[in-house]
Amino acid sequence: MRSPAPDPRAAPAARLPEAARSAGLVLIVDDVPDNLALLHDALDAAGYTVLVATDGASALQRAAQAEPDIVLLDAVMPGIDGFEVARRLKAGPETAHIPIVFMTGLTETEHVLAAFEAGGIDYVTKPIRPPEVLARMAAHMQAARQARQARNALDAFGHATIAVRLQAGGARLVWQTPLARRWLPGYFDTVPGEVPAPLQQWLRRAAADERELRPLVATLDGARQLVCALQGRTVDDDWLVVLREVSDAATVQATMQAFGLTLRESEVLYWVAKGKTNRDIGDILGSSPATVKKHLERVYEKLGVETRTAAAAVAMQRVRALNPA
Repeated sequence: MRSPAPDPRAAPAARLPEAARSAGLVLIVDDVPDNLALLHDALDAAGYTVLVATDGASALQRAAQAEPDIVLLDAVMPGIDGFEVARRLKAGPETAHIPIVFMTGLTETEHVLAAFEAGGIDYVTKPIRPPEVLARMAAHMQAARQARQARNALDAFGHATIAVRLQAGGARLVWQTPLARRWLPGYFDTVPGEVPAPLQQWLRRAAADERELRPLVATLDGARQLVCALQGRTVDDDWLVVLREVSDAATVQATMQAFGLTLRESEVLYWVAKGKTNRDIGDILGSSPATVKKHLERVYEKLGVETRTAAAAVAMQRVRALNPA
């Protein structure tokens, strides 16, 4: 006997331990309980964590909360239909990256085209055949994960990335990495998910003459700066912008990751590059000169150098890369 349809009021799966979501998190959106039950059972048996919604409004809410790996979306529903749900998901930078597979009994060409125009990446026809759905899902989820990993990789090295689409009278943030989501509102005092006005103006100057565009710099608290550099255009003709924070803290963090140093070793190296003595560094970090010397000896080993001058040269090279003139 088929199990009953899952309760759509269940807690968002995003709160589950990561190990419990190893196969992926799937949001199924359908107003027919039998369809939900059929897919839920098949996906659960395949090792997926499943989240369900029975209408468009709850689908948008659950997608924003849980950020599923893929959405299986019914095209025809009362209220907000699947086409509109897809358009809204693709319009939000937090959910734009999520692949959408439409489930529809509408096989006319105009409806298939409408599904793709709304942002769908694929479609399956009803009655649903779970093996076909699983096969299509696996291919799209793999591609989406690779794209997301590529975008988020820069975050690990203190570089965030955004994609912006210029439109008549404005601009839309197509997607952003988590680090960009944190930086943009703070530096530009803007609403999360919106393209700051200075960034829009800067990109429009790039559209006029990309060769003459200098990086855009925003300052926070008089001490930290966010440098926005144009990376190029995507295949969808969106503007790709790389963001990096320039500050003592950001430089220390980047040096840690670049050379495999501990936080204290990176701090010592930073101040060596600034020309400080071991006693000066000890005073700054609250350590003895002898402790600083021990940290510095480990820094030499990790950098493959033998002298303070050589370590300082390596560190300065890294600092210049992070803080170009």
